[in-house]
Amino acid sequence: MTSLAFVKKAVAEKAKDHVWPHQLPWTVQAEDDGLTIFESGKNSTLTDVHGKEYLDGISGLWVVNVGHGRVEIAEAMAEQAKKLAYVSAVGFTNEPAAHLAHKLSEITPGDLSRSYMVSGGSEAVETAIKIAKQVQAMRGFPRRYKVIARRGSYHGMTHGAMSLTASREEKWFGPFMYGVSHVPAPNHYRNDFGLEGEAGDIMAAKYVEQEIINQGPETVACVIGEPVSSAAGIHVPSPKYWQMLREICDRHGVILIADEVINGFGRTGTMFCMEQMGATPDIMTVAKGLTSGYMPMGAAIASPKIFAEFENQPEISMGHLLTFGGHAVAAAAALKNIEIMEEENLVQRGAEMGVYLREQLEGLRSHPSVGDVRGIGLLQGIEVVKNKEKKTPLNKTDKFCTELGKKVFEKGLVTRTWNIVHFAPPLVVTTDEIDRMVAIVDEALTETEREFQHEIEG
Repeated sequence: MTSLAFVKKAVAEKAKDHVWPHQLPWTVQAEDDGLTIFESGKNSTLTDVHGKEYLDGISGLWVVNVGHGRVEIAEAMAEQAKKLAYVSAVGFTNEPAAHLAHKLSEITPGDLSRSYMVSGGSEAVETAIKIAKQVQAMRGFPRRYKVIARRGSYHGMTHGAMSLTASREEKWFGPFMYGVSHVPAPNHYRNDFGLEGEAGDIMAAKYVEQEIINQGPETVACVIGEPVSSAAGIHVPSPKYWQMLREICDRHGVILIADEVINGFGRTGTMFCMEQMGATPDIMTVAKGLTSGYMPMGAAIASPKIFAEFENQPEISMGHLLTFGGHAVAAAAALKNIEIMEEENLVQRGAEMGVYLREQLEGLRSHPSVGDVRGIGLLQGIEVVKNKEKKTPLNKTDKFCTELGKKVFEKGLVTRTWNIVHFAPPLVVTTDEIDRMVAIVDEALTETEREFQHEIEG
């Protein structure tokens, strides 16, 4: 064994023996090859410790919007770390965090202007919920503690955020946060109301109002949802849906939270997806693309009318703190990341590449297992089904889906393959790379359909 091969084997053994992987059963970790260990990345390509290259079809985890290997972000982080790496966010801030808060006030939709900085998306959601509950109490409504979320949504894995997440693990972690209810989400392919397009979205919005009334408006603190939910299948609602939510929440004194942790920073063809929805939330959560993953960071960004409660009652502080909120090096990374997006016009580029990706994905509809192709910008997906005519769904744990996922990965594409095959490459992706990603999935679908032809009815 060469010295290099020995080193690579040693790294694999360390990972196998000591790394606790996220959301993977032990059987995956214990297999002969163990975990895949990536060593480097450049733009839309990842390279593992054995030198094998993969196309990153999901930007890490809807994160690396500006692409891998951005030396300028690393340099900005290093320069800040040399000067000041950390200062407490309790009673203090730092120079890059101040600049970042100002920048976010300039680029976020509507009047969103006050950033509570955190370490990631789950913390951003936890923070937004706590802000909503405390603001309602400060307004004189201490019984407004309930939260309305949506079926299929994902908001994080800390306990409060998981309470809102539809796929929460009740058997391990229940009981969850009291007062959470889930309502139908927009779905133009297979919705709860049997209606198509905007008509179904209108009914979904009306259902939210019915739930507020059913719970009692005097008990509801907030409504939360992703503009476009990746976890719920990448169904793109009509703007009318979010405009109605805005009106409904205003009518009942409920705070509206838009979770843009995945959608934000160019992922959907605009800097933030809510720009396309024609409505401004009271609080918006961001993370992931905020730094493109070069540092952990997120934020809950509030409107003036939310922060006004703390201005009007200055003796009261927000009952919340996070040790690494507004971390100086993370803020420096975020500033450079946004600067790159603006200087290279990556939001527009992402929109154009999203159009191209969608055009190529439409060609996969000819497969007997592909029931739908949908998405927005560089947040696209195909849904695989048992029967196209009846839209009979597959479960993400069905053998067809798991085998399809294995084939896609073996052929050199990193993505999330459930009953939805996700396509969310970095905004710097090229047309050639998109062609290769689609070709890999095309080939994998053909092979999997051949193996499971008795299960797929066409």
